[in-house]
Amino acid sequence: MALTLRTDDELERALDLLCAQEGLSRQELIRRAVLERAERAGHRERVDAAAESAVARWGEVLDRLGTV
Repeated sequence: MALTLRTDDELERALDLLCAQEGLSRQELIRRAVLERAERAGHRERVDAAAESAVARWGEVLDRLGTV
C-alpha cells in the first residue's frame, strides 16, 4: 500500500534529524511513530476502563475513606 505524506520545512528537518540519529529510513521512522501512538492510545483506553471499573466496585469505600 502506498501513502503520500505532504511535509513542510519543519517536518523535513525533524525527519532528517531523527533518521540520522536512529539510523532508520523515513518510512520505518514514520511506521514506528504511528504504531507507538496507536499503542499509547489503546493503553489510555485500558487505563480509563480499569479506573471506571475500580470506581464502580470501590466507589463507596473510597468516598468513606475521603471523609475520614
